[in-house]
Amino acid sequence: MTAPNGVLLVDKPAGVTSHTVVAMARRQLGTRKIGHAGTLDPMATGLMVLGVGPATRLLTFLVGLDKTYEATIALGASTITDDAEGDVVETADASAITQEALAAAVVPLTGDIEQVPSAVSAIKVDGKRSYARVRAGEDVALAARPVTVSRFDLGPLRSGALASVDAVVDCTSGTYIRALARDLGAALGVGGHLTALRRTQVGPFGLEDAVVADAIVPGALLRPVDVASRVLPVVTLDDEDARLLANGRRPRTDAVGIVAAVHDGELVGIARGEAGRLHPVANLGVAAADQAAKDAEADA
Repeated sequence: MTAPNGVLLVDKPAGVTSHTVVAMARRQLGTRKIGHAGTLDPMATGLMVLGVGPATRLLTFLVGLDKTYEATIALGASTITDDAEGDVVETADASAITQEALAAAVVPLTGDIEQVPSAVSAIKVDGKRSYARVRAGEDVALAARPVTVSRFDLGPLRSGALASVDAVVDCTSGTYIRALARDLGAALGVGGHLTALRRTQVGPFGLEDAVVADAIVPGALLRPVDVASRVLPVVTLDDEDARLLANGRRPRTDAVGIVAAVHDGELVGIARGEAGRLHPVANLGVAAADQAAKDAEADA
C-alpha cells in the first residue's frame, strides 16, 4: 500500500479545535503521520496547512510564512481572552468613536511593532501554558515580541455603544489578531475584542485550494514538489547528483541558501547550498516515502 504523501489545505469550520481537524484528516487518509503548520482557535475558521507522510518534513519551511486574516472587532468591551469566547471584564460607551479616530488608532499598530500576546494563549511561562495559568486564577504578563503587520485595513464603522468594524490583516507568523483587536480598543479608550476571524492565506496558498474538513480525500493532497517549489528556490539535479543527495552526500552546486532539490519532476529533498556543495537538510525522496509506507503498515 502506498502511504499518502503531500500537503493538505483544509478550510477549518468554526466550533472545532485544530486538533480535531488533524484527527479527521488522520482518519480519512488512514495514517497517523500528519502534522500542521499552525493552529487556529476554535472560534476561528479558514486555512490550515497540514503535512501528510514524508511531507511533514516540509512543515518547517511553511510554518513561518506570512498570513492574511479577515476579522471583525468589537469596540466598547474587553474580555479576558481578547475574543468573544471569554468573559467581559470591562465596558465603555463606544458611540463617540469616528472613522477618522479609527484610522488614526490603526497607524501605531501597523508596520514593525512590539506586540504583547494575549494572556490566554499557548505560550509557555516557566513550562506551563499561559492559558492554563490564567484559568487557574494567576495574573500573567507576557513579554512583548516583534511582529510585522504589513496591512491593517478597516471597513466602515458600525456605530453604537458597542461598535464594530471589519478588518483585513496581513502579518508575519506569530502575530495575534486578538491582541490587535485588544490594542485597537485600548488606543480608542473603550476596550476591544475579536468577534470573528477567518484565515484566508498562508504564504502563496489560499482558501481557493482548500477542501472542507469532512471532504478530505487522498486526491486533495498537493504534491511535495509543487509545494516546495512555491516557497523555495529550485535546484534541478541530474541522476548522479540526485542519488548522492538522497544518500546523504553533498553534490556540487552554485546554489546558496535553502533550496528545493528536484529530480525528474519529483522532490528529492530540501538542501542548503554552501561553499559550492549541497548539504542535505530533509530527505523527501524515495527513501522517505518507503519508510512512510513501512510505518503505515506497522500502524495498521
